[in-house]
Amino acid sequence: MRTRYGTSPWTSEFPASRRPAFPRFRSDRPATVVIVGAGLTGSAIAYACAAAGMEPVVLEAERIGSGTSGRSVGLLNTGPGPLFRDVAAAHGLRAARRVFETWRRGALDGAALLRRLNITCDLGPAAGVLAAPREDEKALRREYDARSEAGLDDAWLNAKQLQGAMKLSAAAALRTRDGFTVDPYRAAVGLASAAVERGAAVFEQSRVKKVGFTRKYADVITDGGTIRTTAVVVATGSATPEWRSLRRHFKRRELYAVMTEPLGAAMREQLFDSRMTLRDTRVPAHRVRWARDGRLLVAGGDQDETPARTREAVLVQRTGQLMYELLTMYPAISGLHPQYGWEASYGETADGLMYIGPHRNFPHHHFALGGGRDTVTGAFVAARLIVRAIQRTSEKGDDVFGWNR
Repeated sequence: MRTRYGTSPWTSEFPASRRPAFPRFRSDRPATVVIVGAGLTGSAIAYACAAAGMEPVVLEAERIGSGTSGRSVGLLNTGPGPLFRDVAAAHGLRAARRVFETWRRGALDGAALLRRLNITCDLGPAAGVLAAPREDEKALRREYDARSEAGLDDAWLNAKQLQGAMKLSAAAALRTRDGFTVDPYRAAVGLASAAVERGAAVFEQSRVKKVGFTRKYADVITDGGTIRTTAVVVATGSATPEWRSLRRHFKRRELYAVMTEPLGAAMREQLFDSRMTLRDTRVPAHRVRWARDGRLLVAGGDQDETPARTREAVLVQRTGQLMYELLTMYPAISGLHPQYGWEASYGETADGLMYIGPHRNFPHHHFALGGGRDTVTGAFVAARLIVRAIQRTSEKGDDVFGWNR
């Protein structure tokens, strides 16, 4: 089997006949809310705004879900990515508890919304397992103790229990509940279409050139026209050149991923249950999950973003390394071939958390940036917080994701 490099299975296998096509923006008009970016985060925010009666306008520079969303791992996790102890050390115990509680609710709300809208996106329950090798066991135990003291409902697995649950040789693990796996591209497309049905207007291939603002309004300027609004939502993954002063808050990174060919029944029996996902404590971490048709997805190898001229060669090398590392974790897959190999760029923040909310230097703006390496749950967390901010009903704890944290 020849590996398809540079494209994710989520976008490659989506039927072209079912892919919605939205026009370019070509007019001057007012709007209550303008959302810049139509990945999973922008689409979730668009639906939330439309459901609240705001009739948002969505501007996507390329095609819906064509960026990080359509190339992500597709984990709807109950944890934000960084460890609880790291968040607590950076921002305090109360803030860490708020972050993890908000993230768990975001995962549950996101899954409930996708089901309620009947969006076909391979949504399925998947408890998360965070596994540690022998040298990381004590640190993982401290993480478990900190979570337990904060009232988080995670379970401890010793080596024998981990071997039984995950068929993995490691020292110990934490198991979290209420997580899900999802096809992120189908979810983004489905949410954008649902937003349109509720009154949103979506425009593709409509790049924002500039946003000007006064005390009373903002003008979103594109090649095709200008939109005057009092609320601009920026959901572009990382800070783009239009907001260059914010780029210092993000480090451009790349995640690599491999999707294998389908596993035979005998091989699948020697691996973990499809209702589980795996992450380890190594740096960079591995993430392993099942996908449709009995295929395995492994992601990792994170590094700083590579120059365009070397990206293709680096992709082949990194994805080959991932397949080798997956084989060392699960020798039973010997002989298995990779079907897809791809990379996903993301903006890494200093503490690993998203920035969600307004910024004092940008009047009428609301941002939902960062995250996306380990989980797409931030899309649904951001949707809830952004709508509250626009409606001026923000709660005290929302500022834990703000720019002043």
